[in-house]
Amino acid sequence: MDKQQIETLQQRMIAEIVAETVFVTPQIGKSTLDPRVIAVLARIPRHEFVPVELRQYAYVNGPLPVGYGKTISQPFIVALMTDLLEPQKDDAVLEIGAGVGYQAAILAELVSKVYSIEIIEELGVDAKRRLGRMGYRNVEVRIGNGYYGWPEHAPFDKILVTAAPDLIPPPLIAQLKPGGRMVIPTGIPDKQQLVLVEKAANGKLATRDVLPVRFSELEQGGGLAGAA
Repeated sequence: MDKQQIETLQQRMIAEIVAETVFVTPQIGKSTLDPRVIAVLARIPRHEFVPVELRQYAYVNGPLPVGYGKTISQPFIVALMTDLLEPQKDDAVLEIGAGVGYQAAILAELVSKVYSIEIIEELGVDAKRRLGRMGYRNVEVRIGNGYYGWPEHAPFDKILVTAAPDLIPPPLIAQLKPGGRMVIPTGIPDKQQLVLVEKAANGKLATRDVLPVRFSELEQGGGLAGAA
């Protein structure tokens, strides 16, 4: 694909994200997403994060397989989850499920520091190498079990989880700063909801179901993800 083709496909992807946002306005409570988030999705080369043989489909508004039984998430879901996080330039963000590094790259454009955990070593190593090659110096990738978070760098201003536990993991709640936000899919397979968690200054939690979703499962013994 040449530059012009990529720009055309990027514009089409953004148009589909905008349209889908309008379609789910009643569920998400808004008809538009943060322009900063949309701008980042419009400029990041998503084709760099998918297998070579699938690059022609990189800007389709749907998930794509990336190996190991995992996917790169649907662009709309990536945009929505990032928007719900309300990323700020001084934030330190924990991401559970680095995958190919696409979500981490988006966050890296919007916040100060991203700590991303990946349980599948091959994916994590590739993501770290890819993000480094693309110039992202504010992302740290670790191979490990995301269920338990990253205590050494806690607490975090925001936490984004791209795998679905049955219940919100207590270690992640503990590692979220007062005043922080977490976006996480939860529930049993086929009955998952994307959930926004807000922690008040006094530590009290408030949760809101946003949208039905389908993610890979996050278990205490494992878990990366990609949205379908």
